[in-house]
Amino acid sequence: MKFGFMEDFRNPVKWRRPFPEFYEEILAQIVLGEELGYDNVWLTEHHFTEDGYNPSLMPTAAAVAARTKTIRLGTFILIAPYQHPVRIAEDTACVDIFSNGRFDLGLGQGYSHYEFETLNIPRKERGARLRESIDLVRRLFTEERVTHEGRFTTLNNARLSPRPVQQPHPPLWIGARAPTAIKNAARLGYHLMCTIGPDPAPLYLETLREEGRNPDDFNIAQLRMVYCAETEEQAWEDIQDHLFHLMDFYQDILSEANDAEGDDRPLPFTSPAEIRHSAFAQAGMIGTPEQVAQKMEIFCQEYKCTHFIMDTQFPGLDPKKANRSLELFAREVMPQFRDR
Repeated sequence: MKFGFMEDFRNPVKWRRPFPEFYEEILAQIVLGEELGYDNVWLTEHHFTEDGYNPSLMPTAAAVAARTKTIRLGTFILIAPYQHPVRIAEDTACVDIFSNGRFDLGLGQGYSHYEFETLNIPRKERGARLRESIDLVRRLFTEERVTHEGRFTTLNNARLSPRPVQQPHPPLWIGARAPTAIKNAARLGYHLMCTIGPDPAPLYLETLREEGRNPDDFNIAQLRMVYCAETEEQAWEDIQDHLFHLMDFYQDILSEANDAEGDDRPLPFTSPAEIRHSAFAQAGMIGTPEQVAQKMEIFCQEYKCTHFIMDTQFPGLDPKKANRSLELFAREVMPQFRDR
């Protein structure tokens, strides 16, 4: 199992730092993660948010590439319906060059109704837009010239130049939660990115087999909220307010999207102090390194995962606290699960 962490660069008003200072702290955190032996750092996007959720992944990825040497960087996820496929392919090639072949491209269809409404894109088209986009991106990577007249994009003799370091292209992932999207990821032959909600891996693996593909050739990334501290009390004291901010944001957009079972259910808590005593706390990996390791053991038994992704830098959390959590996990938990 490979281990990575997610960075969303969220800087809520309640805890706001000057953005240049905050961005520098997160870049330093990524460098620390590389030094601690993490395999991947994953960048994620949303748009038009109060807390400055990172809206521009490729410039951020280039900044990370320039500051690091060995850690792989990727998008979890870049929302394909919002960008022209040529722009995605060209930016990917440039970031892969800046990183000397350390980039993974994860694409998804998006789900926030606020974003689709603001951009005046019908959300009912998101799946079709994703499929057309990723098909064109792969063609641009693998064909000398691409001509295409599709539902959303028309290209005439398009040529990708320069081309990425990784050939024929960087690893391609799809983020999927809804059953149709999960099946499409397998049918099209892409790696799978999973987040909160029911585990999509069983359906993905079943579909791979139905398509005549070998599941051993594909990767599954699973995202979980992870935070380590010297005591369980300290862990919850550090993060409960920030975790509440995070979950309140997702509850709004996920309940409206309702892509996966349970999305429309209300949160099992109404205040930050209630989180640690709720059913949600059982799903998170929060506590001492020993407690987190126990939850990791259960996770390994219940989920298929090749790339474990940690959400540790919660919105507004002092990066120094998240750094300490990353250190504790890397030194006391990660070595126990490297061979899983």
